Amino acid sequence: MKDSRFAKLPSTPLTLTVVMPAYNEADTVATAIERVLGLDIPNVDIELVIVESNSSDATRSIVSRYAADSRVRLILQAAPRGKGAAVREGFIHATGDIILIQDADLEYSVEDYPRLLEPIIRGDVDFTLGSRHVPGEPVRVMHASREVAFVMNAAHWVFTWLFNITYGTKLRDPFTMYKVFRAECIEGIVFVADRFDFDWELLGKLVRLGYKPIEIPVEYSARGFEGGKKVRFFRDPPTWIAACLRFRFCRLPARRRDLHEVGEGGGRYVAERPLSEQTLERAVDAMASRARDAR
Repeated sequence: MKDSRFAKLPSTPLTLTVVMPAYNEADTVATAIERVLGLDIPNVDIELVIVESNSSDATRSIVSRYAADSRVRLILQAAPRGKGAAVREGFIHATGDIILIQDADLEYSVEDYPRLLEPIIRGDVDFTLGSRHVPGEPVRVMHASREVAFVMNAAHWVFTWLFNITYGTKLRDPFTMYKVFRAECIEGIVFVADRFDFDWELLGKLVRLGYKPIEIPVEYSARGFEGGKKVRFFRDPPTWIAACLRFRFCRLPARRRDLHEVGEGGGRYVAERPLSEQTLERAVDAMASRARDAR
């Protein structure tokens, strides 16, 4: 079943923009970059946008080695403001047909890219999620930190339930890093979240705009806090709850190329660019009025 809202992508080589936020990942960032740039996906060119957030380790010097690579766009932030802020800045510099978010650690496998891209390239959907959930298995397995893994797995299901009940979805892993979508999906959307609440904002806004992601199983090797995990137990969860509600009820732009059916006469208003809700309401009222007058 096709659920794409856009014309099918051209058969000529597509460009996949991989947005990679990097902060204090000196141990893994070079390997992550090499793996992305080493991919050979038929009919897909790779553009890697690295956003480095002024790390306190050697991350900045490591990523700077790739600045001369024509496939790399290197963005150096003056100060760390969170993963969400880095990804948002990466979006500004993305020029590809499809956008994928990739962390600078090694928890996920880049070998899953073709499976994540296939439904989008085929024109079936505009948005895919790489699901870490395997039926009957915990999302995170941390042999050195079993108690931490248990708490994080339990929290995962609680927050997944909260997202699904709030947004009317049936997702199993809404907070996966692998969010892949047509670049058109985020045109006209203003993102504001700076930390890990950005996951809630990005997914919540796209779902509210009518995009229906499909979940595709991916490989996942969880790292613990001793390995550099940056989520904070007491700081981040309250921001996720706030984000769940905030982005469920915030105003959203009208989408380019969307058709808004209005008026009893079956009239149609075409939004050619992002419009405010007030502008749309005025347009709807005007069309409805003209439909009544025509009778």
